[in-house]
Amino acid sequence: MTIRVGVADDQPLVLAGLRTMVGFAADLELVGEATDGAEAVELARRERPDVLLMDVRMPGLDGIEATRQITAARETSGVRVLILTTFELDEYVYAALRAGASGFLLKDTRPEDLFAAIRVVADGDALLAPRVTRRLIEEFAQRPEPGRLGPAALGPLTEREREVLALVARGLSNAEIAERLVVSAATAKTHVSRIMAKLQARDRAQLVMLAYESGLVTPGSA
Repeated sequence: MTIRVGVADDQPLVLAGLRTMVGFAADLELVGEATDGAEAVELARRERPDVLLMDVRMPGLDGIEATRQITAARETSGVRVLILTTFELDEYVYAALRAGASGFLLKDTRPEDLFAAIRVVADGDALLAPRVTRRLIEEFAQRPEPGRLGPAALGPLTEREREVLALVARGLSNAEIAERLVVSAATAKTHVSRIMAKLQARDRAQLVMLAYESGLVTPGSA
């Protein structure tokens, strides 16, 4: 199966590098490029890529607002946005995840890691490695944000599902969750899928946001 990829970045050298790297992979197809947020939104509407690599700092409409518009619109809600950033703790990354991004990637990522990231996001998962989740989410979840959710937001979940959600928020994979709870990997995956369905979350990135914003998990807690 070929994964259709779009790229949005205002730096010509970065854009050229991403274009070249995407071209290396037989299962990836570059379907369009954008140099600012408005072009990125239009690209998403026109091409409906499976994955859109999105820079944050772009002129005019920035990557965060472009991500919000893409994920909120019904016609482009299936486009998964992968944020491109220069630093692991870029202050904009948390806001981008809240806007609906499926994860983030460092711009100096090696080609093989870029390919793996695109495939992970295209498959419906979120690119939130444990070290990234612990360092980034816990850092920025401490910032007051408007519209924070209350515990009632998790009302549909069972106690076991709340436990699984807390582990997802800590950055554990399905296999690690299975090991922690002493269940099979298939059972852990089923729990995660049910949680996503009940909370109407598009991917694990949204689950992490919901876990923190509902107060189920708090920054710095064990």
